[in-house]
Amino acid sequence: MPRVFSVVDHIVARLAEAGVGHIFGVDGANIEDLYDAAYFRPDIAAVLAKHEFAAATMADGYSRSGAGLGVVAATSGGGALNLVAGLGESLASRVPVLALVGQAPRAMDGRGSFQDTSGRNGSLDAEALFGCVSVFCERVLQPDDIVSALSRAIAAARGGGPAVLLMPKDVQQGTITVNPPCNNGESGADRPSISNPHPIVHALRQSHGPVTIIAGEQVARDDARSELEELRALLRGRVACVPDAKDVSGTPGLGSSSALGVTGVMGNPSVAGAVAASALCLVAGTRLAVTARAGLDEALSAVPTVSIGSAPPYFPCTHVQTTDLRASLRMICQELSGTGRPKWLRVPETVPHTELEPPPYAGPGMRYRDAMTVLDHGLPEGVDIVVDAGNTGAAAIHYLPPRRDGRFLVALGMGGMGYSFGAGIGVALGRGRRTVVIAGDGAFFMHGMEIHTAVQYRLPVLFVLLNNNAHAMCVTRERLFYNGSHSYNRFDRSDLGAGLASMFPGLHAVDTADAEGFGAALAAALDHDGPSVISVECSADEIPPFAPFLAAAEPLATPVRHNGQSPTPTKEHLDVAASTR
Repeated sequence: MPRVFSVVDHIVARLAEAGVGHIFGVDGANIEDLYDAAYFRPDIAAVLAKHEFAAATMADGYSRSGAGLGVVAATSGGGALNLVAGLGESLASRVPVLALVGQAPRAMDGRGSFQDTSGRNGSLDAEALFGCVSVFCERVLQPDDIVSALSRAIAAARGGGPAVLLMPKDVQQGTITVNPPCNNGESGADRPSISNPHPIVHALRQSHGPVTIIAGEQVARDDARSELEELRALLRGRVACVPDAKDVSGTPGLGSSSALGVTGVMGNPSVAGAVAASALCLVAGTRLAVTARAGLDEALSAVPTVSIGSAPPYFPCTHVQTTDLRASLRMICQELSGTGRPKWLRVPETVPHTELEPPPYAGPGMRYRDAMTVLDHGLPEGVDIVVDAGNTGAAAIHYLPPRRDGRFLVALGMGGMGYSFGAGIGVALGRGRRTVVIAGDGAFFMHGMEIHTAVQYRLPVLFVLLNNNAHAMCVTRERLFYNGSHSYNRFDRSDLGAGLASMFPGLHAVDTADAEGFGAALAAALDHDGPSVISVECSADEIPPFAPFLAAAEPLATPVRHNGQSPTPTKEHLDVAASTR
């Protein structure tokens, strides 16, 4: 029998049917009706962030971790605009996210109303703006339109990427008549899109020699790890992982002889040799952006390559489209089993596991390698790791293995600094387990106040801040590419642990400067139920394991060392003072 709902009640009910457990966002006048509806829905929790960018990254991390469709809600005007950078990351990485964005009432469109983004009469056009950072964007103009628009948006997001619904306040407050679902809430538009994998099956059966698989983030998002391993075993091949999918296959250091390591600018150099020696390369669940593809272009152009995933790679190859990689890999395994098994594949030759070798540095603070060794020894199985951008991220991606049964997330689509603080919260809420955020002080100063959100919700998140008092990757670039004669990118000293402990009563937060102190602080933090912060003193003058930097550093003289706790202006490093003009 048809029932009458308010638009916002229909939205939260539909999201619950779709398996959504959390809505992340910041409340405001033109989205408050949605929050009110969520309050009365026991199976959905509305999580209050401190900033809409962080709310978007919470939804991204929630989805990326495999917890389900990430949903973010924001009000109009500046609140809506703050979503853009976060949705841009989800678009570049093809992460399923649904954004519900409030708008001023329709009667005020084009009349100079506060936060008018209708696009009328010279106002900012939100539909055009969000259309550039999404795979789907629609402005809902009538209450009855929400039923089909929401289904289309959910289906588009599940296909890979953010979908945006722009909802005027009066539309949200309207009522609709809805027939009860006849298929457990799943419409035809919601069903996954799976293409015939025959081109890949045919290519594998015709291959003479070893096969290398490059696995991506969609493997984890679609929970296809076991299917990937079954396929690898059938092919007797080996697997390399892109940086934002380190946890989808066996990892060197965790006893897997079939794992080649990480691809790209922060990866293992031996991966390129393994791909070049292959008869076929199978790319699964990744577009292979430059950060993941660097060093592989020559090999990929010379080796037959096929791809399967929600979006084709950035280089030409045979591609099979699927929004359910788990089901598609299972189909391939079935085709290649028994009498359909390829006849001419062989086990590849042994390829040595290699690491990038930054130049030695003996300045103050901990070395990146040593900090990651402490984490590797101290973090237990089952812990999820979320890594931010910059030198800190490069070190974690290259040196730190994921934990068994744990996720390892890094956002390299846009590389937005501060992503990890919100994403770590989204992962912790979505997966309900200990999460470790690894970020630099530059990322902290951008969006680190989301630590307070972890405090508010008593989340088991450990924030490890590698504090080098700088935008260290920019300092590295100044040294390598601009003669190092000045720096715009060094900060005055900060004691982040002590500062946060003072700001947030009850937060376990400390500063440390050596491996022994870091190890003790890590053990204490892991014994703490709620959120914790460890700030680790590092140096902005240490070059990280980042291939372009290492190539540029070869002719560089001995690295500059500072005796004090913070950089002292020298002939080599003259900090540029801030100017008020």
